[in-house]
Amino acid sequence: MDQKNYLVKGAVGLDEVGRGALAGPLISCAVVLDPDRSISGLKDSKLLSHSRRLVLKEEIEEKALAWGIGSASVKEIDQLNVLQATFLSMRRAYASLDIDVDVAYVDGNMDPQLGCQTITVVSGDKKVPAISAASIMAKVVRDLYMVSLSDQYPDYDFAKNKGYGTSNHLTAIEKFGILPVHRRSFAPIKNKVAFNSNVSSK
Repeated sequence: MDQKNYLVKGAVGLDEVGRGALAGPLISCAVVLDPDRSISGLKDSKLLSHSRRLVLKEEIEEKALAWGIGSASVKEIDQLNVLQATFLSMRRAYASLDIDVDVAYVDGNMDPQLGCQTITVVSGDKKVPAISAASIMAKVVRDLYMVSLSDQYPDYDFAKNKGYGTSNHLTAIEKFGILPVHRRSFAPIKNKVAFNSNVSSK
């Protein structure tokens, strides 16, 4: 389907950021674009520079008919599992919209049960402008949050790794330990917790 066919009134695009990270929340965004106010350069947020994402975020906020942010905390990720936490953050983003929508386009192949007609689109952040916009918004919001965590926990370099399992992040975990913002259900953290428990019990 051509991108322009997704640009219909009453359609919302949703995407999330942070599913694979070892630390920090999941952030989802829902965006309803205005077909009469085009935004050039929308694409998968991962293909854009940080500075370009910031510019596009401002333009999306100015031109979109509506947008909303939803999150799932580290505690919710550990309690629910990452997939269900993703759906929860998407439902929260959708619920925060201040206008009614007719159809939702969701990145991926699974329905988050928003309560409206939903169309899942694999690689939707590359195909559907509203999903691209949502991915940009979600990434900027989450990245800025992780930068703030870096100020709080400077040894972990969250400003650079954004909570993902980079070598410098894994080294920091080994050297300085696990933080409250780490996801204990994720393998590297879970294994570290188990190891520490075994050591302390001997």
